[in-house]
Amino acid sequence: MIELRAALARWRRLDVVVRDLPLGLLFLAGSFVPWLQSHGTQVGGVPERPFDALAVVVVVVESLPLAVRRRWPALCLTLVALGFAVDQLRGYHSVAGTALGFALVSAGAHLERRRGLTALLLSAAYAGLAIALSRFGTEPPSEYVTFFLLLVFAWGIGSWLRTTRAAEAGRRRRVAEDTRAAERATIARELHDVVTHHVTAMVVQAEAARYLTAAPDRLDGTLTAISDTGRRAITDLRHLLDLLNPEHETPAPGGLGSLVEQARQAGQPVEFTEEGAPAESAGSADLVAYRVVQEALTNALKHARGSRTEVEVHHGDRDITVAVRTAGSESVSPGGSGRGLAGLRERVGLLGGDFSAGRDGAGFTVCARIPT
Repeated sequence: MIELRAALARWRRLDVVVRDLPLGLLFLAGSFVPWLQSHGTQVGGVPERPFDALAVVVVVVESLPLAVRRRWPALCLTLVALGFAVDQLRGYHSVAGTALGFALVSAGAHLERRRGLTALLLSAAYAGLAIALSRFGTEPPSEYVTFFLLLVFAWGIGSWLRTTRAAEAGRRRRVAEDTRAAERATIARELHDVVTHHVTAMVVQAEAARYLTAAPDRLDGTLTAISDTGRRAITDLRHLLDLLNPEHETPAPGGLGSLVEQARQAGQPVEFTEEGAPAESAGSADLVAYRVVQEALTNALKHARGSRTEVEVHHGDRDITVAVRTAGSESVSPGGSGRGLAGLRERVGLLGGDFSAGRDGAGFTVCARIPT
């Protein structure tokens, strides 16, 4: 099986002319099989004639152009049609005459320009051939009409293949565009979650440092917290870049405890409760839970700095539940562009979970249930 697949792969890498040549050689060889001679396509009822030197030339012209039926479909169809006309007028009736159907299908499928003009010229040429054959043959006019309809049907098959191929190409293009858009949206969400959280913490800590110039010990602690936050931002950004490498197995971005501790260093009083242990098979649910807590703490720092915040996380057998409640005044709100909460709602929804965020009295509550 492996050898067969390798052989097929090598065959597909060959030039299209090389791959189409065997069909023409098959018609050429079949035309010289004794019991197949004079048993090919017959139009007009011209009396049969034994093969001669001209017959060899006619068969070659009918058969070998099939090698270029996809690269130069107009040239292939012209040569095959010319050979077919001589074949019928001379009464050879060779098997190679069947190649006209293949040439028509290929032209209908692969001809790019002047399709209507080509069809019109071929119809006119067939009308001339029918008139010429009627002088030497015995078939009634209805037979010429029937054969013409068969030729139209062959062209129609090629046109249908062309349309189908174009539709499939369009579908693949739309899928690729949707995939790229989804990837860009994912990267944008990750950047928002990582950068907004850490930069917000650094801004809050830097503002607090202004008022600590008279307390060197506290100022040093605040500057150390800013430095630590910057290092975490760099680490998370590296993690995000690793996500773009499909062969890289990325670890979790960090524990929830580190998020809570960072918020505390920024001056936010946070009470953290975690029940149960993360399941080994939680998959991306752990990352989504991490992002929910991260975004909720970021919003708390921005819009309710110094207000008591409660973070509750419960690891169940089938899901992870997260609740982040921030007490504060009426000014507590999601704020900003809303991109963070909207991104969380989409993340949780993709996993089949539930997400809510809104006012809870004088505070704000973010809740999520994330199936594992």
